[in-house]
Amino acid sequence: MMFVRSVDVIDLILKGLMIGIIASAPMGPIGILVVQRTLKKGRWYGFATGVGAALSDIVYAVITGLGMSLVLDFIEKPSTLLYLRLGGSIMLFFFGLWMFNSRPPAPHTPSGKLGSFTHNGLTGFLLTLSNPLIVFLFIALYARLNFVVPNHLWEQTLGYAAIFCGALLWWTCLTGALKSMKARLQMETIQFFNRLLGALVMGVSGIMFVLTLIDRL
Repeated sequence: MMFVRSVDVIDLILKGLMIGIIASAPMGPIGILVVQRTLKKGRWYGFATGVGAALSDIVYAVITGLGMSLVLDFIEKPSTLLYLRLGGSIMLFFFGLWMFNSRPPAPHTPSGKLGSFTHNGLTGFLLTLSNPLIVFLFIALYARLNFVVPNHLWEQTLGYAAIFCGALLWWTCLTGALKSMKARLQMETIQFFNRLLGALVMGVSGIMFVLTLIDRL
């Protein structure tokens, strides 16, 4: 008989918001595209691109969660859970290291056409969907935060919705901040942001790794 654990809905929602923000924050190709469209076309065109990216993220988020749900009995064994949490911390550390060392892609010159919000959103969706490696990030975050809760369909659905809302929150804040900028963002500024965020992720993942070991002792 499968053990059904109690679920703190507020905790699950907060975790979902955190996952959505972390998955959206790195300034890779989609981040640069949102920046360019916001500065060249206007805030809502950039935001529409971010909405498309968030929709793609939630597709991969649900696929990852369903896959982990199928092996829940194996995952919830104390020894397996320990290794998953340690492994999740290590994966997050290397994700932060990748962000710290990555250089933003070279900007391109967008056409003078604004396009519809649907077109901007669709291109954001397809660009993000073309990078299935984000699944590994979701696996690391789910394992580290103990996010997957099978047999709690309503609560898990709220968790996935929170991931989407976290991504939207990120794109809202980013496009809002860009709206007040008069000049084009320099690539050096974006790279500095990536390094700052990467260092933060590495630091937090390192702390989580140590705390997991201490809790095991």
